Amino acid sequence: MPWAVLVASCIGMFAASCSGTTRAPFLIEIARDLHTAVPLVANVMALSSIAWGTASLCAGAGSDRWGRGWFLLGGPVGLAGAMFGVAQSDSFTEMALWATLGGASSGSFVGVLFAEVSARVQDGQRGRALGWVMAGQSLTLLVGVPLAAWVGSYVGWRGVSVGISGLALLALLGLVLSTRGGPDSARPKGSAGVSWREALQPRVIHLLVMGVTERICYGLIAVYFATFLQTRYALSVRDVAVPLVVFAAGNICGTVLGGQLADRLAPWRMVTFASAMLASGLAALVLFSWTPDVTTSVALGFTYVFLNSIARPSLLASLAMVPAEVRGTVLGMNVTSASFGWLGAASLGGWMMATQGFVGFGPLAAGMTVLGAAMALRHRS
Repeated sequence: MPWAVLVASCIGMFAASCSGTTRAPFLIEIARDLHTAVPLVANVMALSSIAWGTASLCAGAGSDRWGRGWFLLGGPVGLAGAMFGVAQSDSFTEMALWATLGGASSGSFVGVLFAEVSARVQDGQRGRALGWVMAGQSLTLLVGVPLAAWVGSYVGWRGVSVGISGLALLALLGLVLSTRGGPDSARPKGSAGVSWREALQPRVIHLLVMGVTERICYGLIAVYFATFLQTRYALSVRDVAVPLVVFAAGNICGTVLGGQLADRLAPWRMVTFASAMLASGLAALVLFSWTPDVTTSVALGFTYVFLNSIARPSLLASLAMVPAEVRGTVLGMNVTSASFGWLGAASLGGWMMATQGFVGFGPLAAGMTVLGAAMALRHRS
């Protein structure tokens, strides 16, 4: 396993995820400082997600034509500059523009990270390798948000933004040192255009749609779990800190186990995906319908995200099984489809809260798991 590349990629994923997620504890403070409304600040995440997904699609295709190095190095540089710009913003418009640029910078290298790691390992190792890269995103919830809240109590949201800028530069250094002389530098640059027909095979499209269903299921609880606990048990923001750590631990454990299963059961990756999705759907039905006490709900939240996270490495490893010439394009489209999943989770969850309340989240998540599992089993070959 190319551990140096994996560690640098994990740091890069952590920095990219922190660039948006760590604003959550400071929404009120940012709104007060920039003389705007809290909902407007919260909606900056949507702008970042759109920019992230769009940039990932373009960067994936560009990396297959001109090489991954430009994006692996340019993305962290852009992210560092954008986060420093966020810290210096004097108005909401200025902050939103810099945050959107940060999302675009993140999207320009996150999908390319998956392609670079995939090129450096054999198929029998891809599930574990990609699982370790994804752990950087999980660490954002486990470490990044609580640490940002603690550090921000001393240096404010602007100081946290500067810290993330430094983290992006650390990722840049790691990628410079770990990717020199590897597969990317050996690839001919600019020798041919991207074959979209080869990239957009029916199998790839089905896998991307499956990814959207998985991200919706994950996003429903990642976005609304804290609100669910606060609403059901009248908890304060401080009270949900420990439950969120437990939630993040379930995400990391599921991702690591999912990587192992994706490699050890390589011929059965679609069955692994379907089984994990269906099991998480059952957990969702119980989680949102049976709420005897907060401890039970937290345990069920851990179970739900643990089972859901098992599915993702098998999906990513399957997506990586495309010709090397279009792998960056395909994995870039995966990040784009994941952005649609996050937006779907936020919008569907908001609609469900307004019409049915949290009791409707269980059937909604279960329905998405059944859809994703059915597609996986249909195309398991």
